[in-house]
Amino acid sequence: MMVCRAGAGAVLGLFFFFIACIASRFSDGSNIQQVTEAESEAAGVLYGGRHSLGSTERRFVSFMRKFGKSYPTREEYLHRLGIFARNLARAADHQLLDPTAKHGVTPFSDLSEEEFESFYTGVKGGPGVIPGDYSEGRVGNGETVMADVGVLPESFDWREKGAVTGVKMQGICGACWAFTTTGAIEGANFVATGKLLNLSEQQLIDCDNTCDLNEKTACDSGCHGGLMTNAYRYLMEAGGLQEESTYPYTAKRGECKFNQDKIAVKVANFTTIAVDEEQIAAHLVKQGPLAVGLNAIFMQTYIGGVSCPIICGKRWVNHGVLLVGYGSKGYSILRLGNRPYWIMKNSWGKRWGEHGYYRLCRGQGMCGMNTMVSSVLVNSGNDNKTT
Repeated sequence: MMVCRAGAGAVLGLFFFFIACIASRFSDGSNIQQVTEAESEAAGVLYGGRHSLGSTERRFVSFMRKFGKSYPTREEYLHRLGIFARNLARAADHQLLDPTAKHGVTPFSDLSEEEFESFYTGVKGGPGVIPGDYSEGRVGNGETVMADVGVLPESFDWREKGAVTGVKMQGICGACWAFTTTGAIEGANFVATGKLLNLSEQQLIDCDNTCDLNEKTACDSGCHGGLMTNAYRYLMEAGGLQEESTYPYTAKRGECKFNQDKIAVKVANFTTIAVDEEQIAAHLVKQGPLAVGLNAIFMQTYIGGVSCPIICGKRWVNHGVLLVGYGSKGYSILRLGNRPYWIMKNSWGKRWGEHGYYRLCRGQGMCGMNTMVSSVLVNSGNDNKTT
């Protein structure tokens, strides 16, 4: 149950009052995307000299300018305008369902839900399918492992310790799984060696065809999706991972050009982590950033704040992100107080979300974020000692 139970009658009344206030604010869509008079006039000049474009189209033209969008034909423009209008309505719905975050116009507001999922997510799983066994923590050889939780810091952030590279952009390529994998290995290598390397997603996209041991149809397929645990196993077999500088990103699958002489990091093993979020926090603090799969349904319209939807499916895991830290005080109106949250690095560039990051409420198993969590162990040097 996600609504605070204390003082049930008073809280319930406050809840409906709050929803009514939000609904009134969204009745004209005014707080989703504002356009100045100057922008409206410019929009009229841009499209046929009209100075009285409809409210939605003014916002669409402003969106195009902000994110550098263009369309080859008038038909495509109108098609994207229609999708944009539907996404304004979706953003309003998401705001009602997720009032502690801010939802609105994002770089993906001209994409349908199907296009967005195809182009910008990429974790394979689907309804009711969680590849592998995540009910308990397991390492690659199937041995159960649980972290000693002990006393964890109130807040923690690997970015402050230098273990996280800059936000990357996967582009129109469903390869979030590759970016999440490299992020986890970059962090593990930093913990082991003190060096932060920018590692190659393209090697995984071009060369990795590994399938999950339990779900045989969940195979790594370049821009058509994959799994982080598959990628770890591929790297253990291939020998390691190159740096981005020696195997640069192209956002499309090509011929495998992996060069063993240019390996920068060797993967020794990996661990899948139990669904308990205290276990996840303990592994995060003690081992480094973690690879996480979740349901990205609210992320297309996310702008900022702590996302804590009233309803978010936990079994439809379709996107990979890197868990880099957590905070103790994410303000939540519906829960009448400060609540903890996770900090996640995404791979959609710095113009999405909070400069490329996503905050999600902690302790709820929100959007299935605890169902597909893994960490990786790397060789710390020529002596083959692992972290």
